[in-house]
Amino acid sequence: MVQAALKLVLEPIFEADFLPCSYGFRPNRRAHDAIAEIHALTSRPRDYEWIVEADIAACFDEIDQVALMDRVRNRVTDKKVLVLVKAFLKAGVLTRAGDRKDTPTGTPQGGILSPLLANIALSVLDEHFQAKWEALGTEAQRRRHRRAGGPVMKLVRYADDFVVMVHGDQADAEALWGEVAAVLAPMGLRLSEAKTRLTHIDDGFDFLGWHIQRRRKKGHQAGKRYVYTYPSKKSLASIIDKVRHLTRRASHRTLADLLRRLNPVIRGWCAYFQHGVSKRTFSYLDHFAFWRIVGWLKKRHPGLGMRTLVRRHIPRWRIADGGIELVRAWQVPVTRYRYRGTRIPTPWASATA
Repeated sequence: MVQAALKLVLEPIFEADFLPCSYGFRPNRRAHDAIAEIHALTSRPRDYEWIVEADIAACFDEIDQVALMDRVRNRVTDKKVLVLVKAFLKAGVLTRAGDRKDTPTGTPQGGILSPLLANIALSVLDEHFQAKWEALGTEAQRRRHRRAGGPVMKLVRYADDFVVMVHGDQADAEALWGEVAAVLAPMGLRLSEAKTRLTHIDDGFDFLGWHIQRRRKKGHQAGKRYVYTYPSKKSLASIIDKVRHLTRRASHRTLADLLRRLNPVIRGWCAYFQHGVSKRTFSYLDHFAFWRIVGWLKKRHPGLGMRTLVRRHIPRWRIADGGIELVRAWQVPVTRYRYRGTRIPTPWASATA
């Protein structure tokens, strides 16, 4: 309750400072907005081609609490509020054995206030790249800078996952490794070497479950290339594993029980990925789920031939039981998610204007 009250007090204050390039754990913002901005920046006419994919190692566990409290003090002067925030950071966590473990660094995961505090700490990145952008001058000056071959960079961050897009040479993108590490170091943070890499938009990269890549559109002239967003192979493998697990023989007593658990999984996954080039992936998922259920029915009724099984339990190839019908992934409509950018509304716009 205390953390929820603190969040109600602190969130409007820091939302007035947070920059549009940050999307995770913020009101009215979602992963689709981050993907839409990346799509807009890597497409024509902006053409940001080099991508630094970055991930912060153990972000929530390693944030320097002293540096974090300094950033909180820059905006909050009420000592009672500061004492509560510090007490929350120092409260510790319970281990599986039931013991209390001290938290000398980081923000305890699972706390209501942790995502906001993590965004306060990570906004040092947002501010750094915003300062680099503003240092280039006006829009006309930035255009002249680009035409002269100078690099331009934009950051898109979702919690501790972020990408830096570069319009310039590969060397300009490679130089960002040390620069980003230097920005994060005062907050006690470091980049994960295993999850941080440099790639070109033509080779594609994964971010927030999506695979983003520039490719030639079928049937169009060879020189024309467009940026596409697909469900990543890792995301597809994850949903396939869930469907496989849920359709094991011993998992459910009736077909209705199976559908009651399986439908929300398929529906939720398709709802997240319906704003990309996902039709073929949805068809693949639908085919896999359908025949897994057919296999489940065959094991439940081993004495029935396929024709009898279909007539009794899958009439007209429609899987339903107890008034519940299988969600067909291939029927989920695919729609374009429009880039909102700085038009995303803030709940406290009138209070902070």
